[in-house]
Amino acid sequence: MTNSAETHELYDLAVIGAGPAGLAGAAAAAERGLRVALLDSAPQPGGQFYRQPAAAFRAARPQVLHHHWAEFRRLLTRVENAEADFLADHHVWSVVRESGAWIVRSLTGPDQRQARSLTARQILFATGAHERQLPFPGWTLPGVVGAGGAQAMLKAGLVLPGRRVVVAGSGPLLLAVASSLVKAGARVPLVAEAAGYLGYARGARTLAANPGKLVEGAQHGAVLLRHGVRLGPRTAVVAAHGTDRVEAVTLARLDATWRPLPGTERRIACDAVAVGHGLVPQLELPLELGCATERLPDGSAALVVDAAQRTTVPGVWAAGESTGIGGVQLAIVEGELAGRALAGETTAPASLLRRRTRLRAFAALMAARHAPGSGWPEWLEDATEVCRCEEVTAGQVREAVTELGAADQRTVKLLTRAGMGWCQARMCGPAVARLCGAADDGAPTRPLSTPVPLGLLAESTTAPSSQGAPR
Repeated sequence: MTNSAETHELYDLAVIGAGPAGLAGAAAAAERGLRVALLDSAPQPGGQFYRQPAAAFRAARPQVLHHHWAEFRRLLTRVENAEADFLADHHVWSVVRESGAWIVRSLTGPDQRQARSLTARQILFATGAHERQLPFPGWTLPGVVGAGGAQAMLKAGLVLPGRRVVVAGSGPLLLAVASSLVKAGARVPLVAEAAGYLGYARGARTLAANPGKLVEGAQHGAVLLRHGVRLGPRTAVVAAHGTDRVEAVTLARLDATWRPLPGTERRIACDAVAVGHGLVPQLELPLELGCATERLPDGSAALVVDAAQRTTVPGVWAAGESTGIGGVQLAIVEGELAGRALAGETTAPASLLRRRTRLRAFAALMAARHAPGSGWPEWLEDATEVCRCEEVTAGQVREAVTELGAADQRTVKLLTRAGMGWCQARMCGPAVARLCGAADDGAPTRPLSTPVPLGLLAESTTAPSSQGAPR
């Protein structure tokens, strides 16, 4: 493979991520005359929210696994009618500024060993999010999956993670996951919510301004009630048990800081656990370009954007979960606003601006209510693996902090290798950061956002810059 196989087609705009925000941004920009490339690592558009079964499954009614399906179909139609170029199976690993334009490098092909480059005058990041995982003893057992992962298995593979599934963690996603599982035939004995739901009462005005969120929550609640699913507020899975796979979990009640209350432990049999503690914006590419971030109430980092969705780096825009976790409706609104502004529209419709304000307020309320408590590390035994890739235990991380003086995630990484594995700290990063005493998840930069063959790097005529801001 050589660079002669690469292309350098010129676009007005490259949208990275074909989820709801990316689709809306690409459609709005292309409808206004811009030549748009929409890149995504998946074979089909839709992102994680609108993940679809492979064509080989011949699913007759994929819409039954989704909310807002009609909105998704409208977005697809807009993108197709506006003739934006959708580049599927494109894993973007580098974006750099050269000669006043952005060079977007990606890997494609069945084994991700084919190189492709394109040039764009402007960039819109709609890179979505990944799950925050807080480890517990037994979380490496087969059958323990992410909450979003369980939903992805169902949407994309039409399979269940198990027949009796405990759903646990924190955040509204848990209700959606549990609802999807029971409708598909799984038995869900409990949804364990570490944070509880009563805290939403403090945001009554925000809730009243977002009646659609209340309706959606009520719909999930009705499904769970109909299937006999119990809700366990202020409750967490503090251990999973089994030999070849998970066979049971231990649940415990939590205090306000998420510390387990002694004497409240109970054991529930299951053959799968779907666990997740919210979502974290996926920021590797924009961080490498120097885009500024802000800290959200749940401790995650999100890109700073202005009223038109511009980041702090000229020529770079962002929409959707990269600016903070807010759900599909907010992602679509932000993508629409970004696409319009990118095409030169100076005045956005007031209705869109008002809707973004309402939905962003709900997102802030949600982040504050489900922020991980400081006491969750008490779930961990010293032998509990925190970094699964490098098999680094909680005890090793604690020793690095207390005995060797590590004060941040980077130093722990150098001392223990935590975060040096295949996932590059996407799984363990939030846990390691908090074990260091940080109140946030950390937002480390990486010169490459996805694994790249060494041969490609050796043959590149321009190496990826570790200082990728415009020059």
